[in-house]
Amino acid sequence: MTPPSTPGPLLTVRAALVLLLALVVGVLAGGLSYLTDHSVSGAALWGGGAAGGALLLFHTIIGR
Repeated sequence: MTPPSTPGPLLTVRAALVLLLALVVGVLAGGLSYLTDHSVSGAALWGGGAAGGALLLFHTIIGR
């Protein structure tokens, strides 16, 4: 009988770092947008757009 294999990690360190950096950029952009306009929906759009762009940027920059 073979012993049960342990599952691998859910995310790699690189993936976690890229997602964390994109989240930080999105929150900062959304916060700055909210301070400028006082619109939650506008801040969410700016933050989401910035997070998406940052995700692509950090995925390209951070090596494998």
